[in-house]
Amino acid sequence: MPYVNIKVTNEGVTRDQKARLIKGVTDLLQDVLDKDPATTFVVIDEIDLTNWGVGGLNVEDYRNHS
Repeated sequence: MPYVNIKVTNEGVTRDQKARLIKGVTDLLQDVLDKDPATTFVVIDEIDLTNWGVGGLNVEDYRNHS
């Protein structure tokens, strides 16, 4: 029973894009590991830019300094 957690920054990921990610990951696990899609769980978390850090800064500040 695979569980996959995808985290992305909250920047307008569409419903269609999320559906494609869920389907793609599910298909990949079936193809590579022979996992049953009916018992494969995919969760997408959208994270605010200020709650995601890189290089000692939140992403919003990091992008403003680059």
